[in-house]
Amino acid sequence: MGGVHPPENKLAEKQSIERLDPPKTVAIPLSQHLGVPAQPVVTRGDVVKTGQLIAKGEAFISAHIHSSVSGKVKKVDAVIDASGYRKKAIIIDVEGDEWADGIDRDESLLKDFSLDPKEIMEKVHAAGVVGLGGATFPSHVKLNVPKGKTAEYLIINGVECEPCLTADHRLMLEKGEEIMVGIQLQMKALGVEKAIIGVENNKPDALSHLTRLANDYTGVSVQALEVKYPQGAEKQLIKALVNREVPAGKLPIEVGCVVHNVGTALAVYEAVQKNKPLIERVVTVSGSSVKKPSNFMVRIGTPVSELIEAAGGVPDDTGKVVNGGPMMGKALSDLSVPVTKGTSGILLFTKKETPRPAEQNCIRCARCVTICPMGLEPYLLAPLADKQRLEECEDERIMDCMECGSCLYICPSAKPLLDHIRVGKANVGKMIRERSA
Repeated sequence: MGGVHPPENKLAEKQSIERLDPPKTVAIPLSQHLGVPAQPVVTRGDVVKTGQLIAKGEAFISAHIHSSVSGKVKKVDAVIDASGYRKKAIIIDVEGDEWADGIDRDESLLKDFSLDPKEIMEKVHAAGVVGLGGATFPSHVKLNVPKGKTAEYLIINGVECEPCLTADHRLMLEKGEEIMVGIQLQMKALGVEKAIIGVENNKPDALSHLTRLANDYTGVSVQALEVKYPQGAEKQLIKALVNREVPAGKLPIEVGCVVHNVGTALAVYEAVQKNKPLIERVVTVSGSSVKKPSNFMVRIGTPVSELIEAAGGVPDDTGKVVNGGPMMGKALSDLSVPVTKGTSGILLFTKKETPRPAEQNCIRCARCVTICPMGLEPYLLAPLADKQRLEECEDERIMDCMECGSCLYICPSAKPLLDHIRVGKANVGKMIRERSA
């Protein structure tokens, strides 16, 4: 249902993953995941090693945080994050790169395992693994199927439908075997016999590579998908791969599915087979004027400015820097913000690319309705949200909006539909929480 076809602009798709050295200082936020922020277990002056636990996710929906570097804790303080707000972070001055005991840094493939489902989940939990497709939902929670529910399929998201981003594409090409083992580990944890990797047709090299690898892994298949945004959204991916529709307000497990990103599969492999916490990830740095569009393996907490510098610096004609993809990403107010577990890309847009057209009156063309992947009516939701008619927003299913930006992209009148709907969602969510309390 719905969807749009924005220009792909995958400028870095041929660029192999390049590992960046740790920076001089990192700022590691305590909230890099959906749910309750982690609580620090280190204080100013403490000496830490790479991979050491520095904050505990004590709530059910939370995730542990580990140091991505070795050095001395400078302070625990608020720093500006990608949202533009100040959030608590652990700031560490880097000294060398001494790793915590027990982490296997050998890059040789470990295929065999004998752990039971509970042990796999415990290792994933201990490593602070979260969904790397953007939502950053704690992965151990997804692997813990609720009582009364049954998982039938593990869906692996290799779609990467956002324009410009190529991090997952490169991971599938360069870490395919590790991803496959990570999939097998998740299948064991969930008790499922079938896993399907969904990859769009615009990545033929990844499709052929993973298909070839899947021949050696029981129950794993690869399926080519139509190129369409937002094909990589959970509900759309489930519909495309197994023809099941997740009910409004429900999770994929309601239809027997668990969805994880290819990057998450790699993180699960490293957590279980290598005892390596989630302390680094691949980030795409790209843009039409960027000197060297790249895919960097970067330590969590590294300032965004250092990634941009490694890609050739900020071009003179830059008008906006966006965290994430051009459809769902948000503009950065400060280039010192740290890379987090959810940072998939840093995009630099020129001054010519950034201005929005002047807003005009809605012409009731219904394009936003036609393309909405959730079957909503953005032309109606936006003014309702703007006028604070929250009960009506709730009745019109505003909470089902995934904020994909398709309505904003397609609108011929340049109405800021998504802007109003985002604010409306936040207000309706607050109303629902207050009503429940």
